[in-house]
Amino acid sequence: MTFGEKLKKLRIGNKLTQDELADKIFVTRTAISKWETDRGFPNMESLKMLCKVFDVSIDALISDEDLENRKILDDKKAKSCFWGAMAGFLLCVAFTIVSATTKIPYFMLGSFVGVIVYAVLAFFSTPRYKRDEAIKTNRAKFIIPKIIVIICLFSVMVGVALEIFFGIDK
Repeated sequence: MTFGEKLKKLRIGNKLTQDELADKIFVTRTAISKWETDRGFPNMESLKMLCKVFDVSIDALISDEDLENRKILDDKKAKSCFWGAMAGFLLCVAFTIVSATTKIPYFMLGSFVGVIVYAVLAFFSTPRYKRDEAIKTNRAKFIIPKIIVIICLFSVMVGVALEIFFGIDK
C-alpha cells in the first residue's frame, strides 16, 4: 500500500475531508490531494503532524515502498532542474556571443537572466535526498563547483560588457 493510499484510508476512517485535514496540519487541500494520489510527499513536519492527528507512528505511515516513491519523484524533479540549468547556461552563452558579435549591450540582459536561471536550478538539479546527504557530509564539495561555474559565466559577461560599453579589450 502506498503512502497516498494509507493517508486516504486514515483520513476517511477518521471521517475527515481533505479540507479538514489540511486545516489540522496547516497545509492546503491541494497538498493533501497530491499526497493521496502519490504525486507528492509531505515534508518531515507535515509527517509528524499527520502522525499526531491519526495517532500512528511514522513507520506505520510510511514504508520502504513510500520512501522509494519519494526518491523517484525527487529524481524526476532533479532531472527537470538539471535540464533547466543547462538551458540557462546555454542561454547565457548564446546571449553573450550575440552581444559580443553585434556589439549591442542589451543582449547582456539575456546573459544575466541565463546566469540567474542556471544558479537557481543548478542547486536543485541534485535530488533532495542526495543534496541533504551531500550538505551534511561536505557542503563545500557540493556548492563550490556551482559557484565556480557562476563566477566563470559572470566574468565572461563582464569582459564582453566592458568591451561593448567602454571599448576595453580583455
